Amino acid sequence: MIVLVGLMGAGKTTVGRRLAAAVNLPFYDADEEIENSAGRSVEDIFEDFGEAAFREGERKVIARLLSGPKGVLATGGGAFMNDGTRALIRQKGLSIWLMADLDVLMERVALRDTRPILRQANPRKIMQNLMDKRYPVYAKADIHIESGADTHGHTVTRILNAIKARQQD
Repeated sequence: MIVLVGLMGAGKTTVGRRLAAAVNLPFYDADEEIENSAGRSVEDIFEDFGEAAFREGERKVIARLLSGPKGVLATGGGAFMNDGTRALIRQKGLSIWLMADLDVLMERVALRDTRPILRQANPRKIMQNLMDKRYPVYAKADIHIESGADTHGHTVTRILNAIKARQQD
């Protein structure tokens, strides 16, 4: 399983769909799978049960997906922060960190108002804090790919080249 990790706005879902098509594998979005399993939105799960309950459900869904057929999996931004989830991904998948700088991330997340954490005052500061906290953990991913201002197609090409180079090592 190819597992995409990174912050919101890094392109995990969009790039993931294109990558899956390029390698002829199914695409899975962890948040969509969680919503399907729970019968409610990620936002509602956070609101009604809290982040700890959401993360436990997320870990279970990702574990199920990693045990299933090969594919491309886009995880939520916080999934790789969980030690247990990260260990499962390391054991059963190839983790790819899609990274982008703050300006690119803010430009992308501004396109849709679907990020509850950014609906607070000063979303740019919130995103910077997330970067400061999460980037050192994302750096534990097997492959690092810049998903900045370039096209999604170019990002997919860089991923495919990095996977190919890794297989040749």
